[in-house]
Amino acid sequence: MFAKAVSLGVFVLAYTFFVIFPHRRSVPAVICAGVLLACMVITPVQAFEAVNWNVMGIFFGMLVLAELLMKSNMPAVLAEILVQKSRKAWVAMLWICVLSSAISIFAENVATVLLIAPIAIETARKLKISPVMLLIGVAISSNLQGTATLIGDPPSMILAGYQKMTFNDFFVYQGKLSIFFFVEVGALASLVVLYLFYRKNQQTIDVERHEELKSWVPSIFMVTLILALIFSSFIDKEFVWLAGTICMVWAAVAFVWYMVKHGEPKKLLSAFDWDTTFFLIGVFVLVETMTMVGWIDSITEGIRAITGGSLAAKFFILVSLSVLVSAFVDNVPYLIAMIPVARSLGGDEYQVLLLFGLLIASCIGGNITPIGASANIVTTGYLRRHGYPVKFGTFMKLGIPFTVAATAAASLFLWLVWG
Repeated sequence: MFAKAVSLGVFVLAYTFFVIFPHRRSVPAVICAGVLLACMVITPVQAFEAVNWNVMGIFFGMLVLAELLMKSNMPAVLAEILVQKSRKAWVAMLWICVLSSAISIFAENVATVLLIAPIAIETARKLKISPVMLLIGVAISSNLQGTATLIGDPPSMILAGYQKMTFNDFFVYQGKLSIFFFVEVGALASLVVLYLFYRKNQQTIDVERHEELKSWVPSIFMVTLILALIFSSFIDKEFVWLAGTICMVWAAVAFVWYMVKHGEPKKLLSAFDWDTTFFLIGVFVLVETMTMVGWIDSITEGIRAITGGSLAAKFFILVSLSVLVSAFVDNVPYLIAMIPVARSLGGDEYQVLLLFGLLIASCIGGNITPIGASANIVTTGYLRRHGYPVKFGTFMKLGIPFTVAATAAASLFLWLVWG
């Protein structure tokens, strides 16, 4: 009883701090995990085993490669080309959002926003329009597409770790269409919403080219990594070690290349998302403790009692709850906590349906508010520094219809395929 009470209290306290201090999530995560160890609710061995080190390898390796890709200026060059090829302002605005989506399939969302934001601001200045809605579109588009592949965003990596899903499994899983296609259906629906918001900007585009590619090497690293991850799917079918190892090896080689060429290790290391790295480790321990003492089973039984055993009701409640909670709470700890619940509710036959619905809804739901995702927080901060403060209502004016359209389309298609 002591262990159950302590684990719940520490868990609630940690989540409270995640909401209050979104920029310093690692501190409460690590401290609360330490409290559980000190109270002997979980042993050091159990805590170590609770962390999915394969997922951590993928995440950290991608941090290195994504940062080098940004430094090579390849995404900025692509953005400028797309803008220059556009004849109307609304077309350019849509292309910028599409590009941020494409980059986020392979790179961290915050890094994508930071790269695209200056281009969006400059484009808006030359078109003599406010950059607010354009940058909000960039942020929520990157959040959506980060879900599409195993290497796009931490939640996808986490689900892959729990389900032993390989890179290829995000396209076809157990002989059926998988997460990538559901996300793309949602993206198409959300693109209609973006068009409706941007179509009034009929100005003719006139943007000069000034971005230059600094190096092809990071792009080559990224392409070969993707090919290696596809190949690893045939060797490490249980997704235990190989994908993470490959990402770390590629990152090590890329880091050596950067050292030889630039010799600025501190500058590169300081740009990494260390906060999320330690945050993930702490949350893995917190949720494993909740599972060990029986709280996850209690939550599962509560949802089962409400739904009365109806699969449609379980799916609807899980998707709706995930969207609403993720609008205000970081989706990583929420996803880790709810994966065992979705597995239990779905059983052997329908757990994939509920798990995919959980992932998609929890990732898209963060688009509703300016605090729902790290990319949103960074975007509103960037706009504020440039003299464009963003209110909750302004963000939600685009965030709500975008989220509703994307979630409804993706969930409906998911139900048709897996339900």
